[in-house]
Amino acid sequence: MPDIKHFDPDETLDVVVRLFWRQGVATTGVQDIVTATGLNRSSLYATFGGKQELYLAALRRYRERRSQPMFRRLTEGDRGLPAVAEFFDSLIAVRCSGEYARWGCMVSNAHAGAENGDPDVRAVLDRHHQELRDALYTALTAAAARAQLAAGTDPEATAELLALLAYGVNLRSRAGADARTLRGTVTAALDSIGRAPLA
Repeated sequence: MPDIKHFDPDETLDVVVRLFWRQGVATTGVQDIVTATGLNRSSLYATFGGKQELYLAALRRYRERRSQPMFRRLTEGDRGLPAVAEFFDSLIAVRCSGEYARWGCMVSNAHAGAENGDPDVRAVLDRHHQELRDALYTALTAAAARAQLAAGTDPEATAELLALLAYGVNLRSRAGADARTLRGTVTAALDSIGRAPLA
């Protein structure tokens, strides 16, 4: 096994992200991490700390590399509801097809697991939720300015509702829900807040 001087911690963390994302923290042991990374325990501990510290680093990496780019796209161009629809289309696509199908979202998985009892984990989850809600709110404010929202739609309350819908998509896809069903649910939700059904 390589020692601590002969591996890239950044690449190792990416491997660990995928491991925790796919299996969850409760069912991932240190030996699983050793096997996946090809490193020995002393190298892992010296670089990252124990399993909990490594999980927390992986969760933060996921938020930075996976979640935040999607949130940024929501707010680009002041497109309003089309940006929200694109966000959910992309979310369903990555959750239901390709390499990460049925893995769900590492953050949503943490919300549903015992790991959310850790204050440091909870802080990451709360920050992620605020970023998601804020991005949706920005898109909905743009939608309101473009007269895309149905009368009486509150962008702030609707941003919270759509954030919860995103978590639902993540959890249901992990449980095996198919893309067609998820798209139908999302379309119904977006049609209910828009002036007309989105194309």
